[in-house]
Amino acid sequence: MISLAHAQTAGAADPTGGFMQLLPMILMFVVLWFLMIRPQMKKAKEHKALLAALQKGDEVVTGGGLVGRVTKVDDAYVNVEIAEGVEVVVQKPAVAIVLPKGTLKSL
Repeated sequence: MISLAHAQTAGAADPTGGFMQLLPMILMFVVLWFLMIRPQMKKAKEHKALLAALQKGDEVVTGGGLVGRVTKVDDAYVNVEIAEGVEVVVQKPAVAIVLPKGTLKSL
């Protein structure tokens, strides 16, 4: 009878066992969040602030590598003068970097 009773209690589930199996997955997600997702969200937020602060006269570099001076800013598009008398219209998100003033003279 004792061996029969012991066999019945041996199959009881450990309440912490389920959590311990999920712990590595939770830790991997936390590491993924801090190493990949969070920096990407921070960079997107900074780029959005850069585009909101864009104004006429800023010197910019586009995603395609064009360097020029902003001549007009609309809601979705920006006119960029890449040479004297030559303007191109680019989408606002295509502006990658705002350069310090006077950079175009040194190029």
